[in-house]
Amino acid sequence: MGKDLYEKFDQAKELFEKANDILGFRITDIMFEGSEEDLKQTQVTQPAIFIHSTVLAELMGEDFKPDMVAGHSLGEFSALVAAKALTFEDGLRLVSKRAIAMQKACELQPSTMAAIIGLDQHAIIDICQNITKDGETVVPANFNNPQQIVISGTKKGIERAVEMMQAMGAKRAVILNVSGAFHSPLMEPARMELQEAIDETDFKQPICPIYQNATAEPATHPMDIKMNLISQLTAPVLWTQSVENMIKDGAEEFIEVGPGNVLQGLVKKINRKMKTSGIQTL
Repeated sequence: MGKDLYEKFDQAKELFEKANDILGFRITDIMFEGSEEDLKQTQVTQPAIFIHSTVLAELMGEDFKPDMVAGHSLGEFSALVAAKALTFEDGLRLVSKRAIAMQKACELQPSTMAAIIGLDQHAIIDICQNITKDGETVVPANFNNPQQIVISGTKKGIERAVEMMQAMGAKRAVILNVSGAFHSPLMEPARMELQEAIDETDFKQPICPIYQNATAEPATHPMDIKMNLISQLTAPVLWTQSVENMIKDGAEEFIEVGPGNVLQGLVKKINRKMKTSGIQTL
């Protein structure tokens, strides 16, 4: 991850080394040489993706002139740094704090997530509400595209939801290999911990609007951005709605900056007319 950038650009090397100093360990060793298992460690995964994405945006220099930005979950932090609302250093500190706080919240209660494909959104919401009324927490967590919604909650609740959604005719309902119920009320301890860090961090006005996960609406005022970012850990990721609003506000082309091409796939499923591309390597 990012080794080609580190070796080619002094600017990238400087940011990677800065990241090592901030985190207190050489994350570059894991990113460049580590195994998949090494990369999956909580304190590594989120910072690694964040560093890779923000370094790429930084290296675009004058070419990075978006009319609007958005990021999916963790990606919202990268988008805020790329759009100059947050410094690289502050963004990384928050991401590291977020990863550790989320891990601690996961350890408090057995919880998980499941991807539901090909079932009406209203049916998913109804099932979640009914199971929650019965005492197990289950909520929609990611509205990824009109055909794919991820749900989040207690292990028992998710298992029951998957059975019910399969019976209702979902094309697929798969429990995910994750350590907890992200973007659900079970992340409240992490939200409180992160709020403290966000409150103490200086946010500036971004160079363009950012469409935030918690609202799907464009934000430019630092106080609004902070508030929405605090809500993000316990609120669903309104990705479908964000992309639809960006298109409504004039977006014609989406460029994914960072490792992988998942977001390009989601955008295409939301609106196949959109032009998409990605920047992830030298």
